[in-house]
Amino acid sequence: MLPARAVAVLGCFALAGWAVWSIAGGSPDLVRMAWWFLGAVVLHDLVLFPLYAAGDRLLLTALPRTRVPLVNHVRVPLLGSGLALLVFLPGILRQGGATTTAATGLDQEPYRLRWVALSVALCAASALVWVLRTLRARRASSRA
Repeated sequence: MLPARAVAVLGCFALAGWAVWSIAGGSPDLVRMAWWFLGAVVLHDLVLFPLYAAGDRLLLTALPRTRVPLVNHVRVPLLGSGLALLVFLPGILRQGGATTTAATGLDQEPYRLRWVALSVALCAASALVWVLRTLRARRASSRA
C-alpha cells in the first residue's frame, strides 16, 4: 500500500509542477515563485505552527471544564476571524487604496469595520450554539 501512495503523491507533485510551469512559462518568475513557496513553508512550519500550537495548548488549559466543552466554541470563531484577517489584511490596514479604487471604484473604508462585525458575529453565533448545547445537555441529564 505504501508504494501506491508514494506513486500517487509523486504524481500529484508532478501535476502541480506542470501546472506551475505552464502558468509561469519557464520565466524568471518561476524561480521567485519557488523561493516564495519555500519561504512560506519555512515560515509556517518553523514559526507559525509552533505559535498556534502553543496558543491552542494554552487555550486548552485556560478554559474551565464545562458539561459541553468550550474549546471548539472558541477555536472556530478565532479561526474564522484570523483567516478573514489574513485574507483581507491589506484592505483592513488600507494599503493599496489607490489601486483598489482604480480597479473597483470603491474605497477601503468599510473593510476594518466589516472584519470586526464578522468577528463579533462569529463569536456571538458560537456562544449561542454553546448555550443551546448546554441547555439541551442539562435538560437531557435532568430527564435521565
